[in-house]
Amino acid sequence: MRLIGFDPGLRNTGWGVIEAEGNRLTYVADGTIRPATCQDMASRLRDLHDGLAGVLKEFQPREAAVEETFVNKNPESTLKLGQARGVVLLAPALHGIPVAEYSANRIKKSVVGAGHAAKEQVQMMVSRLLPGCKFSSADAADALAVAICHAHFAQTRQHWGQERAPMARAAQ
Repeated sequence: MRLIGFDPGLRNTGWGVIEAEGNRLTYVADGTIRPATCQDMASRLRDLHDGLAGVLKEFQPREAAVEETFVNKNPESTLKLGQARGVVLLAPALHGIPVAEYSANRIKKSVVGAGHAAKEQVQMMVSRLLPGCKFSSADAADALAVAICHAHFAQTRQHWGQERAPMARAAQ
């Protein structure tokens, strides 16, 4: 099953595509969408959507997963990130792709084994779990971690015969 993970951001949105067959995970592709910061908000969000739509069309994943937003100290930054995250949730939904959401701690625990792992630990484990993967940015590595986390949960759903059941928001 082809899966795509997203690490949303207004400046940099990482994406990572993997194939999951049983316990076997295979790296497919990754990248980062970077809307021009000199544009107004609406134009940046449009560019983000268009970039995501292109990735979804090219790689045609069956399911998508998005990292949940944590609350920042700066409310304005939190709102802007929320707008970008909304676009990241909407793009796969417009393509008929089910979308799951996972907290950063759940992703880290799934990939590294510890919910408060450092970014470097996550990147190292992504490289080990996806041999031959040379991710293009830290945001893309985070997106691949989201996809890996989702693969683990998708396997559980398949095992219990719930593959076609509506996807619920992942537990914290």
